[in-house]
Amino acid sequence: MKNILKTIALGQMLSLCICGTAITSQYLAERYKVNTPMLQSFINYCLLFLIYTVMLAFQSGSDNLLYILKKKWWKYILLGLADVEANYLIVRAYQYTTLTSVQLLDCFGIPVLMALSWFILYARYRVIHFIAVAVCLLGVGTMVGADILAGREDNSGSDVLIGDILVLLGASLYAVSNVCEEYIVKKLSRQEFLGMVGLFGTIISGIQLLIVEYKDIAGIHWDWKIALLFVAFALCMFCLYSFMPLVIKVTSATSVNLGILTADLYSLFFGLFLFGYKFSGLYILSFTVIMVGFILYCSTPTRNAEPAESSMPSVTSIGIDNLGLKLEENLQEAHSAVL
Repeated sequence: MKNILKTIALGQMLSLCICGTAITSQYLAERYKVNTPMLQSFINYCLLFLIYTVMLAFQSGSDNLLYILKKKWWKYILLGLADVEANYLIVRAYQYTTLTSVQLLDCFGIPVLMALSWFILYARYRVIHFIAVAVCLLGVGTMVGADILAGREDNSGSDVLIGDILVLLGASLYAVSNVCEEYIVKKLSRQEFLGMVGLFGTIISGIQLLIVEYKDIAGIHWDWKIALLFVAFALCMFCLYSFMPLVIKVTSATSVNLGILTADLYSLFFGLFLFGYKFSGLYILSFTVIMVGFILYCSTPTRNAEPAESSMPSVTSIGIDNLGLKLEENLQEAHSAVL
């Protein structure tokens, strides 16, 4: 029971971080007409770079930045690309489709995440886990219904099909990023994940920033309030990225994604006071249903069906050349024993 309460508390801490990013973004968009999601992400990646990538530069051995880049640079480029584009596609989708579509289709990432965890992380689920996910998605449906009844669904979208496709792509890329994150933080280290995402996220988002948002940035009329909102967004996002690996390490990427489904509800609750949203009792019901599903999921641990390591050296762990050398050494030892 203690572990479940700890997991719930950690999950809701992440939800509050996401809530902070949503509120600051909405303030920038509604009060100051600033729509620069890539710039906001770029600042976060720069913070990750300055903290965690620099930390890797001072590590020794296999944890050193240059060693990691030499061995796995292309893998982390793909991971950085998935992470940057997942953030960008979801935000961009709001320009084309409706709030309801984004909230519902964003949940597509959870079954994708479970499927990837099954094949890549060898996670094995029980019936209760599928029931728990269904309960959480029911809670999301209740939240969307509350939005419609409260009149928040006032944007019909300029091109719903394009927007829906962007949400599905973004949710899928989030799932890819989360599975990679779980693998890295459990098999390697949290610093390596954050350092590499910070490095390549900064490069990729910086290039994309110059391509798609330079006009929007040039049009910003800077003052201390706008600067403060950018700082608040960056700190919330930095905390989210820094703490999420810690939570994933003690739970799983799937349970974390179920826990942060409440982030939209926290944003709604704050929106009652900040943006004049209408209250609906369905919001409370939605929060309760999601938390029940989350507790159900956490109540039973998943099994791990990862195959036992054989006595033969792994090709992926020591490389083709080293494998050949190892086999040659074994043959020489066997020959000597026979003599």
